[in-house]
Amino acid sequence: MLTGGNSLTDSTVLHLDSGERPTELFAGYIFDLDGTMYLGDDLLPGAAEGVAILRQLDRQILFVSNNPTRGRAEYVAKLASFGISVVPEEILSTVETMTDWLLRHQPEASVFPIGEQPLIDALTAAGIAISDDPSRIEIVIASYDRTFDYRKLQIAFDAIAVHKRARLIATNTDRYCPFPNGQGEPDAGAIIGAIEGCTGVKCEQTTGKPDPFMLEAALGRLGLAASECIIVGDRLATDIRMASDAKMVSALVLTGETTRAMLAMQPAASAPTYVLERVDHVLPERM
Repeated sequence: MLTGGNSLTDSTVLHLDSGERPTELFAGYIFDLDGTMYLGDDLLPGAAEGVAILRQLDRQILFVSNNPTRGRAEYVAKLASFGISVVPEEILSTVETMTDWLLRHQPEASVFPIGEQPLIDALTAAGIAISDDPSRIEIVIASYDRTFDYRKLQIAFDAIAVHKRARLIATNTDRYCPFPNGQGEPDAGAIIGAIEGCTGVKCEQTTGKPDPFMLEAALGRLGLAASECIIVGDRLATDIRMASDAKMVSALVLTGETTRAMLAMQPAASAPTYVLERVDHVLPERM
């Protein structure tokens, strides 16, 4: 049965420890990727089967990621390697949302992207001017950048603090990117912190989860209302926060970053609607 209105209300009962699964189907499913569908290079249990069932039921699916170090084609190829067939239009990452935000709000601006090649390629393809001349830079973009160095920090500092003309925005605010076995590496939040620390300015805008701009882009891609969709992910600060801010139904999967101990400290007002052991449990049990 397709539910007609799934947005949360103050009286919603949260299914945190009961093991309950959704009892209804949604028109649209917004899935996180790493930690939800796969973890590093390993497919997570139920991911391929769950997607296959949703395809059979003709549900709308979108995969959303805060990781801007891959282009859409790379995500498509990675999912295909797990036996999950998707088209590029079913992938939405901060590469696309940052490009879209600039085209909508600052199309003529000269930007300095502290990021990796997929972001730079997308900006270039969109005709956005890129510069490393602090006297010309109008926007500094902080992103997940494994080539970050003192030279890039100096350019950002000069553009923002010395020439006092550049604004600071970011693809996402994740402090780190989690890896399997408890490993990880610094993410865009670390770059933001370095720039804020030396310039004294604050990041004005982000275009990744949990920012409303990412949700707006996702719903626009699906062509659905928030009340028709469920957000499924493994991170409280991004996936579940984006859903709770929009009063949407959400499902936290315990296959990635979040543990039950972390969940126990989450305020009820921002807790997920459902807590699931694996991603295919987002489907009603009697299918």
